[in-house]
Amino acid sequence: MPPCDFVPEKYESYPYERMQKIREQNISPSLRMYYKKPLLLHQGHMQWLFDYEGQRYLDLFAGIVTVSVGHCHPKVTMAAQKQLARLWHTTNIYMHPSIQEYAEKLTSLLPDPLKVVYLTNSGSEANDLAMFMARLYTRNFDIISFRGAYHGGSPYTLGLTSIGLYKHGVANGFGCSTTMLPDVFRGPWGGSHCRDSPVQTVRKCSCSEGVCHANDQYIEQFKDTLNTSVPKTIAGFIAEPIQGVNGAVQYPRSFLKEAYRLVRERGGVCISDEVQTGFGRTGSHFWGFQTHDVVPDIVTLAKGIGNGFPMAAVVTTKEIASSLAQNLHFNTFGGSPLACVVGAAVLDAIEEDGLQKNSEDVGTYMLLELAKLRDRYEIVGDVRGKGLMIGVEMVTDKDSRHPLPAEEINQIWEDCKDMGVLIGRGGLYSQAFRIKPPMCITKKDVDFAVEVFHSALQRHVERAAAK
Repeated sequence: MPPCDFVPEKYESYPYERMQKIREQNISPSLRMYYKKPLLLHQGHMQWLFDYEGQRYLDLFAGIVTVSVGHCHPKVTMAAQKQLARLWHTTNIYMHPSIQEYAEKLTSLLPDPLKVVYLTNSGSEANDLAMFMARLYTRNFDIISFRGAYHGGSPYTLGLTSIGLYKHGVANGFGCSTTMLPDVFRGPWGGSHCRDSPVQTVRKCSCSEGVCHANDQYIEQFKDTLNTSVPKTIAGFIAEPIQGVNGAVQYPRSFLKEAYRLVRERGGVCISDEVQTGFGRTGSHFWGFQTHDVVPDIVTLAKGIGNGFPMAAVVTTKEIASSLAQNLHFNTFGGSPLACVVGAAVLDAIEEDGLQKNSEDVGTYMLLELAKLRDRYEIVGDVRGKGLMIGVEMVTDKDSRHPLPAEEINQIWEDCKDMGVLIGRGGLYSQAFRIKPPMCITKKDVDFAVEVFHSALQRHVERAAAK
């Protein structure tokens, strides 16, 4: 494990067993925890987390892709402490300096005409509002999303979310339709040049340069959805530039550009869900939609926007924003003085620490190192992603691409944790490892993480051979 000079404070709260008992009795059982023995975390420092016993872990999941610049980043912490002593909350009925300063700073990073921001508190809330705006502006109702998408857990956004584990047996999703996910690894079409990533799939194709048969086939499926599942005019289409919860799934390079054109022909607006891909995480660009050479009509932001502070945003055009002003719409906590100061400090830290460039350099290095393990182990079906938005899909074998059984994935996952590396999970069958660390991670950290993952894979092979 790479060295770390930071020394955590001594843990002085309840014993682990009492924490477990309180959790069981007083916290909603819907809030499930990772690992057979859930971690009791006590303190964080940049890419590191410390548990109640002082054990150090390399955090490769960043609080579900939320800690963008590092746990307790000193610049962000200092800005929050300073604002806490000045002014916490006013609501939007008054002006305060930080909301104007932050709105100007944030929108300066987005292309024209995306210059109007509505600040909220979570990604679900931002996507909920984006749906509402799309319907108000277009005077249409139907919205399309990808299968495998996650856009929130509110009753409104659950219609867009298309992962069975998040669906409850109550009415939701009226006016929401899903379309085939253009997944070039698991889907019916895919090849060896499809996606914008340093690592391509193991699938082969005969496409010449500038031609993508898989993209053409997925676009035909999208047209089929437009022709069969929705009216002639629609409210919009929402997509993540890279799917997050589904395991960093990437589409063919040209897919979104063509899909946006088709949606706009139907009178709809295009929404880019940047909750996970935004703020430099993809490395080559600050926003994920830029990697697809498109400009959406609405952009939703959350998670990394506040480095763990609860805040989010919807950024759109003046015309679309005006549709919400026809009647009263209010948000008590969105755009608070404290949130805006934190958000501004995060933007400063990304720039001053060179974190977008670091995401590109370190992320590419990690993808290529993980690809070596894919080539060595039959159960590593796919390594994909861009920057520090990485997915590793586990399979029984590369030919069938069947998901590796849950009990086997769980043991690899537990082994990584026991060796000091925390990794996320995702995919329709929880068959993918999600690697989306704080963007301050180093190549030495990657070397350690890859060696741990390698050891966990080798242990799996040895267990299988011993059966």
